[in-house]
Amino acid sequence: MGTIYYGGSATPIHIDDRALSHLKVVIATKLRRGESFTVSWPHPDDEPGGRSTIWVHPSIALRFVFDDPEPVELNRSWIETLAQSANSSGGIMLVAEQIEAAPAEPADNAPQTVDVAD
Repeated sequence: MGTIYYGGSATPIHIDDRALSHLKVVIATKLRRGESFTVSWPHPDDEPGGRSTIWVHPSIALRFVFDDPEPVELNRSWIETLAQSANSSGGIMLVAEQIEAAPAEPADNAPQTVDVAD
């Protein structure tokens, strides 16, 4: 479980390492451009219902902490989805990763067995 430490808040924001890795890429890109935006996420099942939103601005301190020392392999499609929401008036909405199915193998119509004459 990763953690975001935001501004001077003593309350850490806990997010799955994999999701946080993807979110970090999008946040860093926006901040590098000097852009401000919001980030929203639904509350976990073990917390009261609802969602939270933070305003992210280049002048506000932000630190990402990951439990796993190894970086995850990033899903380009998920980053693009998060980036599209970052550019909307609603800001980034942390959504679940959508795994794309691998393309189906084409049918192999070639003979699979060969009769050998005795």
